[in-house]
Amino acid sequence: MSAATEAFLAMLAAERGAAINTLAAYRRDLAGAEEAIGDLAIAPRDAVAGLSREWATLAPATVARKASALRQFFGFAIGEGWRRDDPSGVLPSPRTRRPLPKVLSHDAIATLFARAELEAASDEPRAVRQLALIELLYGSGLRASELVALPLHAVPRDAPFLTVTGKGGQTRLVPVGDRALEALARWVAVRPSLPASRYLFRSRGGTHLTRIRLFQIIKALAARADLDPSAISPHVLRHAFATHLLEGGADLRVLQTLLGHADIATTQIYTHVEPARLVALVNSRHPLAQPSLATRATSD
Repeated sequence: MSAATEAFLAMLAAERGAAINTLAAYRRDLAGAEEAIGDLAIAPRDAVAGLSREWATLAPATVARKASALRQFFGFAIGEGWRRDDPSGVLPSPRTRRPLPKVLSHDAIATLFARAELEAASDEPRAVRQLALIELLYGSGLRASELVALPLHAVPRDAPFLTVTGKGGQTRLVPVGDRALEALARWVAVRPSLPASRYLFRSRGGTHLTRIRLFQIIKALAARADLDPSAISPHVLRHAFATHLLEGGADLRVLQTLLGHADIATTQIYTHVEPARLVALVNSRHPLAQPSLATRATSD
């Protein structure tokens, strides 16, 4: 990669606090563009426009992500004085639709937890750890990356809250229910003390459990519970947390805080996953749905 793109990535890390995975995604997108048209700091406008042909077979969401990375780079390059022009206007701007999240039914959640609790009854450390993991995914709505990287000192003592470091290094307080607190206490009690590690869910090497390993644990548990593994993942459990809270009447702004979303628009997608509930809400709460009003309207 060119020195300019390396400087841009360094800025994202230092000034914006971009997460490791975010930086890796930017690096891949910028490296791919430079492989196609050369140093982005000096690439001519026509060459930048040619990227549309390079991306012709990609999904709209992928094209949108790549174009966004380049637009941000070009803005940075102009600010640094490396470019006088901004070729962002020739980049494609495909329309993308955010897919609706997969939703687990209450019955599926009950089945999954019943299996996890049955296995944890043995007090075998891996089974107890498994229960603690799914309790925090569904009970607190943590992202997979947030969950696996929890430090040991995050275990609540005086108050039922976790201090979680989310995207961009932002921290937030996440409430922990009684069930999850009990599961955490069980895990801490049987958690091996060696090798020493600062992480709550550590790997054999002393670092933290990987997201891939967490993914595998959840899929295997689903299979043993006779549920479709393709329909269940750590992120699906986070979606279930959000959806079921909304079903119970949670406020969207509160949910935004719990999930750690920077933009309320990201949280609003959950308002589209329960159309039946919305119809029932209109039928039960709208003034014209009340018999007294309908009767008055007829008599008038």
